[in-house]
Amino acid sequence: MGLIYLVLQIVIMIALAPLLGGLITWLKNNLRLRRGPGPLQPYFNLAKYFGKDEVVSEHASWIFRAAPYIVLAATLTAAGLVPAFFQVGLTQYVGDLIAVIFLLSLGRFFLALAGLDPASAFGGMGASREMFISSFVEPVVLLAIFGVSLSVGSTGLLAVSGAHTMTISAAIAVAALFIATLAETSRIPVDNQETHLELTMIHEAMVLEYSGRSLAILELAAYVKQLIFFTLIANLILAGLPLSPLIYIVKLLAIAAVVAGVELSLAKMRLFRVVDLLAFAAILALLSVIGLVLQI
Repeated sequence: MGLIYLVLQIVIMIALAPLLGGLITWLKNNLRLRRGPGPLQPYFNLAKYFGKDEVVSEHASWIFRAAPYIVLAATLTAAGLVPAFFQVGLTQYVGDLIAVIFLLSLGRFFLALAGLDPASAFGGMGASREMFISSFVEPVVLLAIFGVSLSVGSTGLLAVSGAHTMTISAAIAVAALFIATLAETSRIPVDNQETHLELTMIHEAMVLEYSGRSLAILELAAYVKQLIFFTLIANLILAGLPLSPLIYIVKLLAIAAVVAGVELSLAKMRLFRVVDLLAFAAILALLSVIGLVLQI
């Protein structure tokens, strides 16, 4: 039964992830008083990409062709380890923060290699920027969840999400994790998913050479990765509430609304100003660790 629940959760997250991304775009357009695409637009985009032929650079090697499948496999494995709709299966045994971060980092590593592989100037630039930002983001994520895990004595995500206390230190950790999530999911003020200017791209620059099925797979992996980070935040917010699918969905909708509001309120930062933002997030994460050690 555990394996069935694991597969079922991955399938549900695959189905739900594009809707979450479309909902954020829909909320932003409505707040701007604009008539934009509906929440289901990501599904139409994915269907269109899957139906198109692929164009591969003559300079690309097997890394370029294999990277989308490796990224998707790593992301879906991480999705199965995060307690979301079900708290059973492999989550009880290997649903650990370190394992989730490692899997997502593995996908990022191969995506950066794929950006470099076709010898594209923009792909190399995007890969360099992605590695630069990730060197600041990953410590923040580790510190934020590690700080909360001190209160339960475990880095297991099921134990952390089942905690029945929401302290000031945990709230600070959530704020740090939220800033890191904006960076990891290519959101304003770190990146802009809606831009078409190559010089400002980070994540989009790495997938600029992809088309057809490979592009659809990478887009789907990005949506699932976004859902994973939203889930990590949701499991720390109002932790005293029972773990149920309905409450989980309500938390996701609330986080999506906050992200839409943040993107409307802020402008994209220059690359080196992003370091200041992530340094602030690291300070928050460190303060949360200190506060939880002091039981604040």
